[in-house]
Amino acid sequence: MADIGFIGLGNMGGPMARNLVAAGHRVKGFDLVPAALETAKAAGIETVGSVAEAAAGVSLVVSMLPAGAHVRKVYQGDDGVLASAQDDCLLIDCSTIDVASARAVEAAAEAAGFAMLDAPVSGGVAGAEAGTLTFMVGGSDAAFARGKPFFEVMGKNVVHAGAAGNGQAAKVCNNMILGISMIAVSEAFALAEKLGLDPQKLFDISSKASGSCWAMLNHNPVPGLVETSAANRDYQPGFAAAMMHKDLKLSQEAAAQAGAATPLGAEAAALYTLFVNAGNGGLDYSAIIKMIKGES
Repeated sequence: MADIGFIGLGNMGGPMARNLVAAGHRVKGFDLVPAALETAKAAGIETVGSVAEAAAGVSLVVSMLPAGAHVRKVYQGDDGVLASAQDDCLLIDCSTIDVASARAVEAAAEAAGFAMLDAPVSGGVAGAEAGTLTFMVGGSDAAFARGKPFFEVMGKNVVHAGAAGNGQAAKVCNNMILGISMIAVSEAFALAEKLGLDPQKLFDISSKASGSCWAMLNHNPVPGLVETSAANRDYQPGFAAAMMHKDLKLSQEAAAQAGAATPLGAEAAALYTLFVNAGNGGLDYSAIIKMIKGES
């Protein structure tokens, strides 16, 4: 049994913290949103009023935060984790953030004498609730060995991607593939419709041929083809377009910093920007799709 501080108890962090409690660990948590604290308290998590309180007197701190700026503040702020945690505390950040921020915070942690891992996840809210997340972990071998038992409580797949920041690198590359693939699958099935090819026939062929990919097999945009697809639930998001937009923007930031050419990633990011901006402007997704197809 470990004493754990958990910072960020939202849609992802809340279920992850609850799974740690269910496994017998003592968890105290902090979030800026009162409703998240109430939900956490009902699940057996001791709620506290600050980052410093969450980080004090525990052997492990886990965080799940929106962006790199939040991670930097939570860890490096005057009353942050690095200023408040005990000397032997292991730090794990599960946020999806830019690689540069992850490496900067991990360097600051190392300079302060802490072992730290960047460990973004794949699997969404359903995976967080079920404890079936995939963790992509960056950091030292020794830190990974310490963190692995906790990852195995919160997920079912844990991969050590290498040195500090490599967890974020793996996440951004993986989700760039997903964003591009979803567009390719959507375009192919839209073309099939225009050509008079039954979508079930295309699926039967492509799912067993060279066009097969995870996006088509799990999140096909045509209703009725794949049980797990949001297309069967009136396109209600499990992984919202805004989240993919964030990840694709991160991919382009990383590409620019690394001097890598990712033209398809850039096109995908631009398309998701269109979707998100139009949605923020009040258009529903059916109207956006008609606009893109030139039907309105």
